[in-house]
Amino acid sequence: MTVLLAGCSGTADGPEEAGKRGVSASTSTSAATSTDRGGSTGAGPSPEKTFEPDPARLPKTRAEARDFIDRVIAGPDSFGPGVVKRSPYESDPATWPVLGEDCVWQQRKPAPSVLATLTRSFEVPAETGKGPVRLAAVVTVHRTRQDAAWEMAESIEESMRCPTQQLREGEQIGSMVAGALLGGEATQNSSEDSLTELGEYRSSELGGPHRYFWQQAQTLQFTVAVTGKGAKGRTEREIDELVVQAQGAMLARLESTVEKQS
Repeated sequence: MTVLLAGCSGTADGPEEAGKRGVSASTSTSAATSTDRGGSTGAGPSPEKTFEPDPARLPKTRAEARDFIDRVIAGPDSFGPGVVKRSPYESDPATWPVLGEDCVWQQRKPAPSVLATLTRSFEVPAETGKGPVRLAAVVTVHRTRQDAAWEMAESIEESMRCPTQQLREGEQIGSMVAGALLGGEATQNSSEDSLTELGEYRSSELGGPHRYFWQQAQTLQFTVAVTGKGAKGRTEREIDELVVQAQGAMLARLESTVEKQS
């Protein structure tokens, strides 16, 4: 069953927002299995498109987690033609964003459950009559599957807690609608759990409101997320297709990286 939520939350909007994290990110991961989200917040039913991971290929150290991220995280080509790197291109791996009680994103030390996390920032450059599209992709490797499930559950809590959020100085998102699908529900067959948010993005530089579209998925001990922020002259479909394209590319790489070889 699709879970629709009124609210919003930020993620992967650049090095300042490496992923969706709440103030309780360091809370015991056992909470992930007890938080109620329509009957489940754990790994949930497996996607119809199943694959068998090789335990030997799952990262267990920080070095292995960083190598995994390098293999999986999106590059400009993952979004399609016309996308280029933004500067700074990669986030500081020693930090990740936390959504404060004031609904403002802040940089903190990664939670103990995190082996490694990285965000990359991209852009579709401005052209005549059209502003720049800001894009970002993030991959996080947790120590356990339960830790990754907890991150997903926490993202929903953030959506309800903060109806409007400040990404950074001069940037804000709001008027969000969120949906969640476990693997095997409806057409969601690419991950164990999937979250989607769409709404309005406002910027002192680019004006607004413009399209804001975010997707995050969890499989095994991993989460991957992509954000798209629109601008003048950009259609909702254009933003959504960029996000979906990169998310699908990362999920395919994730499976290929850890799948048991025949």
